[in-house]
Amino acid sequence: MSKLELVQIGVIHSPYLERSAAPRQERLSEEIMTLEIYPAYVNGLKDIEQVSHLIVLYWCDRTQRDTLQTVPPSGTDLRGVFACRSPSRPNPIAFCVAELLGRENNHLRVRGLDALDGSPLLDIKPYASAIDSITGARIGWQEK
Repeated sequence: MSKLELVQIGVIHSPYLERSAAPRQERLSEEIMTLEIYPAYVNGLKDIEQVSHLIVLYWCDRTQRDTLQTVPPSGTDLRGVFACRSPSRPNPIAFCVAELLGRENNHLRVRGLDALDGSPLLDIKPYASAIDSITGARIGWQEK
């Protein structure tokens, strides 16, 4: 097995101080947050202003990592964490699509995150509906 090493590229500034204050899904949040990009990574922001939405990957640093099954908020049955979007999982990497509202130097203002204040930022990528949206994608157990 190869060595895995993640690099934190910044930090998320959020009004959510604890999990109970955050919405259960990022699309339910209208709060404006700031992605602070560390100086060593600012050159990676070139042309970011031309992007309307970002895929934001961050680390859920205040969640359990030994959870393999959970009851999702949208159900009553126990599900495997790989079949749902629980933040509690072996590698608590969160994925959100956020609207980019603006940039000031190394700070990006975004809307549409459910991150807690101080969450480590792992990566950002441009979201493109022509590439990233899959028509008809579903979670079968949610449909029942």
